[in-house]
Amino acid sequence: MEDKKTIIVTGGAGFIGSNFVYYMLKKYPFYRIVCLDALTYAGNLSTLKKAIKDHPDNFRFVKGDIRDAELVESLFVEEKPDIVVNFAAESHVDRSILDPQAFLQTNIMGPQVLMDACKKHNVERYHQVSTDEVYGDLPLDRPDLFFTENTNLHASSPYSASKASADLVVMAYHRTYGLPVSISRCSNNYGPYHFPEKLIPLMIINALNDKPLPVYGDGLNVRDWLYVEDHCKAIDMIIHGDCNGEVFNVGGHNEMANIDIVKLILKELGKPESLITFVEDRKGHDRRYAIDPSKIKRELGWEPETKFENGIVKTIQWYLDHKDWWEEIISGEYKNYYDKMYGEKK
Repeated sequence: MEDKKTIIVTGGAGFIGSNFVYYMLKKYPFYRIVCLDALTYAGNLSTLKKAIKDHPDNFRFVKGDIRDAELVESLFVEEKPDIVVNFAAESHVDRSILDPQAFLQTNIMGPQVLMDACKKHNVERYHQVSTDEVYGDLPLDRPDLFFTENTNLHASSPYSASKASADLVVMAYHRTYGLPVSISRCSNNYGPYHFPEKLIPLMIINALNDKPLPVYGDGLNVRDWLYVEDHCKAIDMIIHGDCNGEVFNVGGHNEMANIDIVKLILKELGKPESLITFVEDRKGHDRRYAIDPSKIKRELGWEPETKFENGIVKTIQWYLDHKDWWEEIISGEYKNYYDKMYGEKK
């Protein structure tokens, strides 16, 4: 008989979280997956429509905030989770510059509430999904430099500072209380269900609509891109591995300048580069992120499987095939989906 586990996935209606939900439901049909999501601006319940429909017995959606200790406690009592994977976070750098407080509250206090519940209920593992942005940035003229798990935390924005703070709190709970934890710090993800305000989906959608493609500064900022399914595989291996107290960098070996990605998208869609519009640079804009993922390859055997040139084509095709999904978001209608699904059941 298969080993059955219950996993609470917070932020599972967001981009990476929803991809993780679908990955786990497919790979572990005997697991119970419980999604807790506050459905803030980037949480989209319609993204989980298929999970709700196709997995009525082993998937549950709960609307709620990870900072709500009473709600989290009741959920732990009901579901008795074996593992908690925390994707829930305010995550857009531009928004963090405009409203730092929301990021500090959700991204630091939320994990604290979750870990208190994990400690009380003897959960097997609490996994914190972090970001390479906690390391700050690297110079463009030093391609030999990479972030390792031992790189000092040197956050640049309120967003990355809040994620770095959460990582420190997670490790403090591990050392002080013996809480079983793990942390993954990933590079930029791309793929299906990516919220339209982020770089790749924004450029795809604007290009499809023949709208200007806004590029910050000179467009030379470099990011390491990771196909979201590869990221999900990495987290799966970490939470099922002997990784208590460990931090893993998860990178895609796909460093590209923003401007090159934009030009590639235009080429794939047969659109002119004249649509590119350079705009004022973001405050404190990091120049380069680059991850060294050798630890996770060495210890768990993980490495990225999707080359960027293949992943970006798959991603573009997904947005072409799912116009209803992103058009609903652009119109704001996605925010009403929860009421349509659950309003009559209140």
